[in-house]
Amino acid sequence: MPNYRYQVRTSAGQVQVGVLSADSVSTAAKILRNQGAHVLAISPVAASISRSQLVERLRNLNSGKISQKHVLDFTTQLAVMIRAGINLRASLDGIAEQTEHAGFRRIINSLKSDVESGKQFSDAIARHPKLFNPLYVNMVRASEMSGSFSRMLDRIAQYIAQEIETRKMVISASIYPAVIGTMAIGVTVFLLVFVLPKFYMVFQGKEDMLPWATKFLMGLSELFVSNWPYIVGVVISSSVGLFIFAKTEVGGLFFDKAKLSVPVLKIMFRSLYISRSLQTMGQLINAGVPMLDTIAITGEVSGNRLYQSMWRKVYTSVKQGRKIVAPLQKTRLLPRAVVQMMSAGEESGKLGEVLDEVSGFYTKQLKDQIKAVTALIEPLMIIVMGAIVGFIAMAVILPIFKMSQIVG
Repeated sequence: MPNYRYQVRTSAGQVQVGVLSADSVSTAAKILRNQGAHVLAISPVAASISRSQLVERLRNLNSGKISQKHVLDFTTQLAVMIRAGINLRASLDGIAEQTEHAGFRRIINSLKSDVESGKQFSDAIARHPKLFNPLYVNMVRASEMSGSFSRMLDRIAQYIAQEIETRKMVISASIYPAVIGTMAIGVTVFLLVFVLPKFYMVFQGKEDMLPWATKFLMGLSELFVSNWPYIVGVVISSSVGLFIFAKTEVGGLFFDKAKLSVPVLKIMFRSLYISRSLQTMGQLINAGVPMLDTIAITGEVSGNRLYQSMWRKVYTSVKQGRKIVAPLQKTRLLPRAVVQMMSAGEESGKLGEVLDEVSGFYTKQLKDQIKAVTALIEPLMIIVMGAIVGFIAMAVILPIFKMSQIVG
């Protein structure tokens, strides 16, 4: 219960100060007035941090952020324990004892407290949306109504594992080009700032003999050396500005469109968004989640604003009593064959099964595309880096070679 520092005037006219524990400011003021005092001032007292609380906070910082891997392990363990006949409260208690991450252990204990107070497990995890997304919550809620809790937890665990694997593949495909690109920029800047200035004296007075490439690089080198603080400032400002712009709705939409427009990469990203959307939708339909909720969640987790807009149109269409595929037939974000298979699944009542098969196909295609993109980018980046370094080397060596011929 929080503490409040107060200043009051008693019935005898004396001013008194003190500290009072109460649920809120209004409650504290009411208590003081019931004692016959006139409240002059009341304010909350900053809670002091005990040594144990400080140690706990430091442990939380050292243990790092709670990741989806923690959620996956939690879901898998909970499914096994529920299947073994252990009740939910005891399962949560056992998992909390085995969890090393202090922050996640505290959340599991919070879930246990909510369950003990009579809340549904789905309501308990809904209080932690950063860890348990709407798909997780709605699948658990559907299983609570159907009585297939452990089986549903297994399906959720499979979904999370697939998401983690997909994210790793995309990140792995991005790391190599990023490293090679950074090295290329670093080597270029090093040559321009530290190597080329040493040739100023050699080429001084012989500017007419220098080829255009050497003149260009010498001018660029002089620009870097003379104005490096401004260049660094512009680079940092541009990076920060780009980051802020990407966080805005307009900027996010711009980059989402770019992902689906850049040659080579657009096929990979398209497969990613299609597989994620259809897998999510299939899992929710098979779990028995209402269709409108399924479509809303699918758009939410799709990962691209263009696909979110597409699923919003589907949501509006279904809400008006139309079929799912009606608005999808007008979009280019889903291949025509996928829309036709969804239409057949909707007509036959096997839409969930169809979506599982189609999402599996696109997940495999995504893996193949990532391998293909990585295999294409590796030699391309090496060629680009070699061309840059070679251009700089030739621009330096060629005039020296010409001057040596003239002297000879």
